[in-house]
Amino acid sequence: MQEFFHSVTLDRDKCKGCINCIKRCPTEAIRVRNKKAYIIAERCIDCGECIRVCPHHAKRATCDSLDILDRYPYTIALPAPSFMAQFNNLEDIDIVLNALIDFGFNEVFEVAKAAEIVSAATRKLMESRRLPRPVISSACPAVTRLIRVRFPGLIDQVLPLHAPIEVAARMAKRAAAAKTGLPMEQIGAIFISPCPAKVTATRMPLGTEKSWVDGVVAVSDIYPKLLGLMKNAATHEIDMLSETGKIGISWGSSGGESSGLINDNYLAADGIENVIRVLEDLEDEKFRDVDFIELNACSGGCVGGVLNVENPYVAKTKLYRIRKHLPVSLNHLEDADLADPELKNDLSWDTPLEFVPVLKLDEDVFEAMKKMEQAEEICQSLEGLDCGSCGAPSCRALAEDVVRGLASVDDCVFRFKEKNGYVPAPFRSEQAGGKDGKEETV
Repeated sequence: MQEFFHSVTLDRDKCKGCINCIKRCPTEAIRVRNKKAYIIAERCIDCGECIRVCPHHAKRATCDSLDILDRYPYTIALPAPSFMAQFNNLEDIDIVLNALIDFGFNEVFEVAKAAEIVSAATRKLMESRRLPRPVISSACPAVTRLIRVRFPGLIDQVLPLHAPIEVAARMAKRAAAAKTGLPMEQIGAIFISPCPAKVTATRMPLGTEKSWVDGVVAVSDIYPKLLGLMKNAATHEIDMLSETGKIGISWGSSGGESSGLINDNYLAADGIENVIRVLEDLEDEKFRDVDFIELNACSGGCVGGVLNVENPYVAKTKLYRIRKHLPVSLNHLEDADLADPELKNDLSWDTPLEFVPVLKLDEDVFEAMKKMEQAEEICQSLEGLDCGSCGAPSCRALAEDVVRGLASVDDCVFRFKEKNGYVPAPFRSEQAGGKDGKEETV
């Protein structure tokens, strides 16, 4: 059995057994049994949707604490583009970057800078016409994991480039090692993350055997620590640290990556339900004339991550305000740059994306086909309301759980009540009502 790391975890003491999470999970990775939810590890893609919708705050993201800075002699902060949109009235990114230095980081390397390099590399690759169209962005780790477990036919269309967070870590650590003379293991690249999916991407990465990111702290943890430092930084002359332009900062919201391609023939969607709809249409070959598809699991893009502090729509507006004062881009690639083995290694996947059949009913193909037929029969016998009262997200999911031996048909509340002589009110005829034609309550 493959081991899985997940940044999204469940606090059973807070869980009330409601079904909000099971209805919103894009891979049907959550069930409610014995009045408590549990997460099926191999199905979870750490999109954080369950964290967003849980009214009892029973789902949470596991990140590194700020104490991780003490583990390394030399630390590099890797702030996400969306991080800049968390602050009020920010017009100079350097104020945030200087505050990170004052907080205790030895150096700052903007993920937005790496994003501009990834945008340039993507443009070069698409101009070469070597990639099948439409090309699907690999920047959102939740979407990439969704594709490999639910849409295997689209794997070949995923852009085989590392996300900007990984590129930033590699470039920053190489430069820091050359500058300080320290070995790589003594240099800590710490990402400031807006979402739990990026935590998982550093612990169990796709496209590489091992991530160069050494730790991930939540935006919500470091944000309050910086406010006072930013006020101090604004009162005196600060160092000019920012090395990014509009293209890099724009990656923080939906459509930003696509706009960096300087190609209007793209589609951008955000929010996990919209992402699934686009992927389903893409499977059905409905987007024949689109060159590039950008998908973000969080509403609004990375500004909508559950580890952020600002409303995603307000943050998106702030991001546009910051962009006004920036040049288009400060990072470019020439054809000769892509021939550099070190840069190519920093940018390109070194392991392929592979299908993980976590939704299969059985290891044996013939047995799986039998179980599929059984599940179909069971599903047809159910009410088809997908109410979730059984603890599964849909009648189809319950039927599959039954043939796997993980549930009973009697878990269906309608089946249970009928078996015990009670007809639910929505299905009760006038003659089947209670005394004096009034409905009975239970």
